[in-house]
Amino acid sequence: MSTTTVSRKTAWLRVVLLAIAAFVFNTTEFVPVGLLSDIAASFSMKTAEVGVMLTIYAWVVALMSLPLMLATRQVERRLLLSAIFLLFIASHLLSVFAWSFSSLVISRIGIALAHAIFWSITASLAIRVAPAGKKTQALSMLATGTALAMVLGVPIGRIIGQYLGWRITFGAIALSALVLMLMLIRLLPKLPSEHSGSLSSVPMLFRRPPLVGLYLLTILVVTAHYTAYSYIEPFMQVIAAQGKNFTTFLLLIFGSAGILGSLIFSLLGNRFPSTLLLSAIGLITVCMGLLLFSATRPVTVSILCIVWGMAMMIIGLAMQVRVLTLAPDATDVAMSLLSGIYNIGIGAGALLGNQVSLHLEMADIGYIGALIGVLGLAWCGFIFQRYPQLRRH
Repeated sequence: MSTTTVSRKTAWLRVVLLAIAAFVFNTTEFVPVGLLSDIAASFSMKTAEVGVMLTIYAWVVALMSLPLMLATRQVERRLLLSAIFLLFIASHLLSVFAWSFSSLVISRIGIALAHAIFWSITASLAIRVAPAGKKTQALSMLATGTALAMVLGVPIGRIIGQYLGWRITFGAIALSALVLMLMLIRLLPKLPSEHSGSLSSVPMLFRRPPLVGLYLLTILVVTAHYTAYSYIEPFMQVIAAQGKNFTTFLLLIFGSAGILGSLIFSLLGNRFPSTLLLSAIGLITVCMGLLLFSATRPVTVSILCIVWGMAMMIIGLAMQVRVLTLAPDATDVAMSLLSGIYNIGIGAGALLGNQVSLHLEMADIGYIGALIGVLGLAWCGFIFQRYPQLRRH
């Protein structure tokens, strides 16, 4: 009896460590946003010029997720995770000592490569090491680590950068990753590669209409979201004339709401799988449509951001679970495709929001995002009707 209890505790500890790893990886992805001005000043550059670093990161993740996953598909998973962390740590050390902007970009490319492999294998690893019957909760915990990166990781990284310098922020992330790597090596068992798939899995997966439909839904929903969300900070300051502190507060509660969304998914994901996803897509569409109306009303826009952040987390989790269900024979290939497609949506949404701001008005970003959200909602309804297996968890 006690052996079983210890086993479950160990299993949960492994899931927690993977969730902390998700926190660290997502923190380093987002933290440069709060450090762009400091980085630009240290290299005597304009902030907009430094911003290209963010675009390069997303492109590398999108383009390299599948090739890197395929290249490492036969590698034992604990060993692969250790290698990912070593690349991650070494790249951060290069960030700390970057002597030019070009060397900093190279370090970010190294981090993005580690990121691409990490997110291709982590969801399936969390499910494998989770206690029996707790797969959904394990994914929710992984998502909580992701949400906390926005809530705690980015603000803490920004504070460290402000007081000690942006290089120390990257150094702190490297040290955290080192400690985490040593703990994972100690606690994780050997995990032979299972159902990772191969290059031949790619055309096989694309011959599965439900999965293709789900990938298209991901592009539509993520593009809709990032069309508005990418420019929420200048929108609130320029269009809504709200202060910087209030804008920071909105971003914090948006990330915090993601934790609430992961809890709701954990509780209701199995019982109402189709209703939950359809409702979440409908909610983000309504939130983006009401963005301009609510922007000048602090209480209203705060509630809107809570609902929006909660719904986006539910959508992300629902997509992951369905991809894993639809591709049990090639989980890592399917998840790397999802990661790449998600990053394509991020880039497309940011680019579309940029074009709307330049050629229409920044005030319209919510409406354009909502319009794409309506298309996503309609497509979701269609594929649920056409492929009944998508309506199940």
